Amino acid sequence: MSGYAALLRQELSARNSAFAASQRLPHVSSYGEMPVIVYGPSFDLRQHGNFLEATYRAILSRPEWKCRLDKVHSQAARSLPRAERSWKELDSCMSSDALLMNIFCHPGVLNSGVLASLLGVALGDVPDFGFKARVPLRGGRTDRTEIDMKLGNLLVESKLTESDFQIKDAGVVESYRDLQEAFAPESLMQLDGQYISYQLIRNVLAAHALRLAFCVLLDARRPDLIEAWYAVMKCVRISELRTRYKVLTWQELSKAVPPDLQQFLDLKYGIVPTGICPSKLATAEL
Repeated sequence: MSGYAALLRQELSARNSAFAASQRLPHVSSYGEMPVIVYGPSFDLRQHGNFLEATYRAILSRPEWKCRLDKVHSQAARSLPRAERSWKELDSCMSSDALLMNIFCHPGVLNSGVLASLLGVALGDVPDFGFKARVPLRGGRTDRTEIDMKLGNLLVESKLTESDFQIKDAGVVESYRDLQEAFAPESLMQLDGQYISYQLIRNVLAAHALRLAFCVLLDARRPDLIEAWYAVMKCVRISELRTRYKVLTWQELSKAVPPDLQQFLDLKYGIVPTGICPSKLATAEL
């Protein structure tokens, strides 16, 4: 894990420990040297500590969003205390998918003209989470990986504390049909027969094949991921494609969201608009 990722995980751990205590939210801490705060739903299932109340109600109201809450936490058996309810991936305070849904499922966000303009999407576009892009492979096949979100004509990859954009064997990456057309593959970074930043390469190819735009959402406290983004983008052959690809930070987005969501992002994640200092620790009632 990069130093930047470790520092951000440390901050989120401290923030969420204080946040959960101040809000009296059901939660546990993972085992290990750096605990991860993992939340559960309230007894009546109407609230969930990892989500702003208005956002959680909106998620529950749409079956296609609600089903995203059911993905089982892959490390729960060895890292979390046992519970009557099985732990889910989006219970974790480190989940970039939970952060993504906290923002884009909020009732006031989809009707924000400022946010729509910032992202280059139409007002009222409804997010599709876990979008199956079916990126073309050689021989007429397609891949089966998911992209975090599709919003109108925009594909979105979200990152928070993940260490990188993953690496993948050269044979897998070179099986994509449009690799040679979209990239100068010899310029893409490789290490020991594996391509660096595989997720970025795949998502660029998805946007190219579907004629969509592509955006990476990440934290301004992760300059390592921003650097990885530019390392991939400089290898894109077609200038028109580069105009459809962008990187934005959660901090840039936070200035365009409703006040209740701004406070939630500040207290729980330390995410605030550029130029504003985040709260020291969560103490306020939401």
